[in-house]
Amino acid sequence: MNNYTNKVVQPDFSKSPRIDKVGVEERVSKFQKRSLKRETKLMGLRMALSMIDLTTLEGKDTIQKVKQMCYKAQHLHDVFPNLPKVAAVCVYPSMVRVASKLLDQSEVKVASVSTSFPSGQSPLKVKLMETKFAISEGADEIDMVISRGKFLAGEYNFVFDEIARIKEVCGNVRLKVILETGELITLDNVRRASEIAMYAGADFIKTSTGKIQPAASMQVTYVMLEAIRDFMDKTGIKVGMKPAGGISNSKLALHNLVMVNEVLGNGWLSNEWFRFGASSLANDLLMQIIKSETGIYQSSDYFSID
Repeated sequence: MNNYTNKVVQPDFSKSPRIDKVGVEERVSKFQKRSLKRETKLMGLRMALSMIDLTTLEGKDTIQKVKQMCYKAQHLHDVFPNLPKVAAVCVYPSMVRVASKLLDQSEVKVASVSTSFPSGQSPLKVKLMETKFAISEGADEIDMVISRGKFLAGEYNFVFDEIARIKEVCGNVRLKVILETGELITLDNVRRASEIAMYAGADFIKTSTGKIQPAASMQVTYVMLEAIRDFMDKTGIKVGMKPAGGISNSKLALHNLVMVNEVLGNGWLSNEWFRFGASSLANDLLMQIIKSETGIYQSSDYFSID
């Protein structure tokens, strides 16, 4: 077992708290009704832009596509050079070296998916080898998927041990654990999977791969944020959050930031502790920021797709 898991007492995951679905929906609806002043809204838009992990995770990915995405990560809009840069780019292990070389002199991180993303249906030996390979190629962060089949079969210790082994391999490389909440069925399961991931050593917990719907609903994110808060209260260990999939517009991004602030506090409002896995969100944020600063909407033709 790694040193991290020796620092905390592992609970009985079968006794994780039950979630009041109606209560969650009512709480989330209040976040969606918050009104923001113009200055606060602009600050939130810029903050959200700095929290994005630009992502390309397709079988048709090419070196040129990754190069284009890395360029965008550093040059979101050449006419407005004072814009924040995104937090990271996220690619398959085979593309990590390309991204790492291009971003070597940048503060933009390189994240790699791992553990047989998106299904997770491979032996642990393969998952460990893939993770080691991604790190050797230059990955700053690893986004792993949990074994949802094992989780749904009630094999919680298997899921815990697998995450802990991946965490051992990661060392100082930050580990984001993807729960794939669209396959977990209930909010009770989301809460339990969040706890397993954090107690096993996750630096971040992440909603989705982006390949399954529903993905990052605010209800799911809220349950995960509460799990992070309770884990922090019990252990003193801070864990990050990454909603991914389905967050495509600025309004929803701002709703999420309001929710993070009210559940976890201002200490999580940075890209060190909160990320958006939503590449399509970047262009909408750019359009809204430029509109707020100039009073003019720019056509989407001014922004690159990737």
